[in-house]
Amino acid sequence: MTTTTQTAKVATALENGAELTAKQITSRYGVKNVRAVISRLRLEGYSIFLNKRTSTYDGETYMKYRMGTAPRSVVAAGYAALRSA
Repeated sequence: MTTTTQTAKVATALENGAELTAKQITSRYGVKNVRAVISRLRLEGYSIFLNKRTSTYDGETYMKYRMGTAPRSVVAAGYAALRSA
């Protein structure tokens, strides 16, 4: 039997296009420290963004994690930082 880590489950969900709040990640995958999981995924090279959304139902704002592609300027800045290190 193969076990999948919580980090891998979150990565798979985000890769499949899911946009998840920290509360959803905690309840669906049992993650206690969402920020640590997201940081680990970012260190592994995933482009994960945290976007602010506003509910059309009640006007409340909330934050959702999503996976995307980094803008060229961010990639260029990263390579520049690597060159200077």
